[in-house]
Amino acid sequence: MTLHPILKLQIARFSSAIAVFTLLFLGGLGGEIQAAEAQQGRVSSLPIPRFVSLRTEPINMRAGPGVRYPVTWVYQRRNLPVEITDEFDTWRRVKDPDGAEGWVHQSMLSGQRTGYVTALDSSLFRGSAPSSTVVAKVSPNVVIVIDRCPKQIDLCLVNAKGTKGWLSRTAFWGLYENEIID
Repeated sequence: MTLHPILKLQIARFSSAIAVFTLLFLGGLGGEIQAAEAQQGRVSSLPIPRFVSLRTEPINMRAGPGVRYPVTWVYQRRNLPVEITDEFDTWRRVKDPDGAEGWVHQSMLSGQRTGYVTALDSSLFRGSAPSSTVVAKVSPNVVIVIDRCPKQIDLCLVNAKGTKGWLSRTAFWGLYENEIID
């Protein structure tokens, strides 16, 4: 059964109106509801979304959850952080730092927390305060290993290609706002 074009347009407008109403209504409830609010994974029972990293290289990203789906991208960067946004059986839907999304087999992912430096001028500090001595400058696109992100500190202890130091939370992708890593 095909719908008349005018009926399709009315259905689309009605759906859009419901979406706008829902956003306005939920937005007016004190602003406590966040878009990235964690839910429990259907398969792993772990939080969704969550950050993980690529275990090895190369890794195929697929259009769907299974080997029958075409490969859309091949990752050649071990430890690159990705965000798991969905689960299906042994497959995880991931988003990379560039925003590309697709499916990767769970065996290709690691729980090790890493970050992807996005800031143009990132200083790595000796201590946990921005007034500390700068031990290195970290370039954009460098993958770092996150050791700790303590509560109420704007810096995280990271390892950038063998150099340990404290890096601003806003200098890299792979960490949620106010997230604590011990």
